[in-house]
Amino acid sequence: MQIIGEKINGTRKRVAEAIAGRDGDFIRGLAREQAGAGANLLDVNAGTAPGREPDDLVWLVKVVQEAVTVPLCLDSTNPLALNEALKGVERETMINSINGDRERLANILPIVVAHNCTVIGLAMDESGIPKDVDGRMEKIRRIFAATLEAGLPDEKVYVDPLIMAISTDAQAGLTALESIRAIRREFPEAHITSGLSNISFGLPARSHINRTFLTLAIEAGLDSAIADPTNRELWESLLITEMLLGRDPFCRRYTKAFKAGRIGTR
Repeated sequence: MQIIGEKINGTRKRVAEAIAGRDGDFIRGLAREQAGAGANLLDVNAGTAPGREPDDLVWLVKVVQEAVTVPLCLDSTNPLALNEALKGVERETMINSINGDRERLANILPIVVAHNCTVIGLAMDESGIPKDVDGRMEKIRRIFAATLEAGLPDEKVYVDPLIMAISTDAQAGLTALESIRAIRREFPEAHITSGLSNISFGLPARSHINRTFLTLAIEAGLDSAIADPTNRELWESLLITEMLLGRDPFCRRYTKAFKAGRIGTR
């Protein structure tokens, strides 16, 4: 199970201020905090206007790589920003994201292939997010047809079934879980990821909802999540779930994390 650290995102007020003011110390601090907590990748999202984004994303990549050696997930749909940022990337990188929109596929997929990146594909297209599993699978099949044609193997594709807020749709959790199972059946070599905290948007005690949903999603086939790696309780749920599902031989990861003080009572 991989965790993609979510904190370096320009849609967050304090991060946006740091990007605008070129506050490298703040960004480096976020990078070190997430890497130290065990993040497998760090999401890097400038979140700025298209004209500014190339410079901002290049700066973010440079600053983050000064602080950590964790691989990056470049979160942008701007081809110019991606091309410029990738010039300074020092290791294999993920791009977030493509979807079933043919224009998006045509603009972003060649960059993914040229730079040997992994990529996140969203279960949607220009018409929006389908309400049901069948509709989402239709978009996902279109994505895999395009990645296959481009020569990208399934194992380099991370499918996002799009977890929606259960506060506005009582079936959102079930739809996401059924979508994960359908993806795992049809594309067994692919990875499955998503923004975990979307499920709890608008509700109190969100971390409890996120942890419980993570357990259900891992059992369904989720093997990656965009989340806060500094959340100890989230790591506890992740490690316990994988252990109980027989994915932690001799409970080594769980006991190692406990001995290191990463989980359990401080």
